[in-house]
Amino acid sequence: MKTLGDRIKYLREKKEITQKELATKTGLTVVQLSRYETNDRKPDPEALKQIADVLDTNGDYLLGRTNDSSPKITANKEDDEIEELLDDPVHGAFFKGYLDAPEQKKAEMRQFLKFILEQEKDRKPGQQQGE
Repeated sequence: MKTLGDRIKYLREKKEITQKELATKTGLTVVQLSRYETNDRKPDPEALKQIADVLDTNGDYLLGRTNDSSPKITANKEDDEIEELLDDPVHGAFFKGYLDAPEQKKAEMRQFLKFILEQEKDRKPGQQQGE
């Protein structure tokens, strides 16, 4: 399993950014960044946020909580729940191809699911759709 430092270094190299460039863009020193990449030190939350922003990723990826390195900014708890539901291989099958879809298509699918859930939230058991 990749460590925090491995993930920082991997994304930095993937984006063809030097340690010095990343340090400058994040407001860190090269020494700090080097220690993060070698796992000698752990970044504080603000440094982690800066690194994630510059590397165009998310904190959960850097921390090893997910293997999805795409930046995820969700507006609220409901959005988080929808995202979690759709990321599950079983539930994500509801939308054919969701897990492999481009981000724009995923956003459209999430919006559609939010619409459906909003329409259904006040429906009582046994009540037909649209009543």
